[in-house]
Amino acid sequence: MGWHGETLVGFDLETTGTEPLEARIVTAAVVEVRGGDVVVRRDWLADPGIRIPAQASAIHGISNERAVAEGRPVREVADELADTLAGYWTRGVPVVAYNAAFDLTLLTAELRRHGLPGLGERLGGAPIGPVVDPYTIDRAVDRYRRGKRNLEAVCAEYGVVLDDAHDAAADALAAVLVARAIAERHAAVAALSPRELHQRQVQWYAQWAADFQRFLRRKGTPDAVIDPAWPLREAAAVAG
Repeated sequence: MGWHGETLVGFDLETTGTEPLEARIVTAAVVEVRGGDVVVRRDWLADPGIRIPAQASAIHGISNERAVAEGRPVREVADELADTLAGYWTRGVPVVAYNAAFDLTLLTAELRRHGLPGLGERLGGAPIGPVVDPYTIDRAVDRYRRGKRNLEAVCAEYGVVLDDAHDAAADALAAVLVARAIAERHAAVAALSPRELHQRQVQWYAQWAADFQRFLRRKGTPDAVIDPAWPLREAAAVAG
């Protein structure tokens, strides 16, 4: 059957912004999926410690007032999230995150901000992973498909129902289902072990970053720089 038929864990963050080294966690979810069914689900609501911009609230639906009134300190949320992910990796379970470089970089930045052990430290210095990022995989295996590559668009491409976009648990589950669907469509992806797939994604992401950087420079942004590191952006990996 391959890795996509085994236990997979979906992970997603909703945040205060789009810059992962600066944005803060608002909500988070981890869903353990076996055979397409959710067997464990954990949700977090954080008080991010800064005001949630209105444009961010408009996307994920969490107001600043609700986060302050009902959310737990973001330090506790980040610590529990990191322990949860490290626990799955220790057992060899792949963590699926759509655009993983954003979520894992942001979580790493939060851990550092609050003086908490990083993901690698929680794994005894071992590299994090395996990570499965449907965004990176889809872009590599269907490179020339036109249209958007956001989660909603890719769900539509692979026939995955996403009822509540930008709800962390819904997005985490959708990421797992999209990863399974990609593997079912592309036998070469299904045939890789989780660790092999992780390493392949490192290469695919670096190639995409180089291509996109060349494109931007050719189109009139001569100093454009696209970080080629995956699943942690270079600034977070070095600082962490």
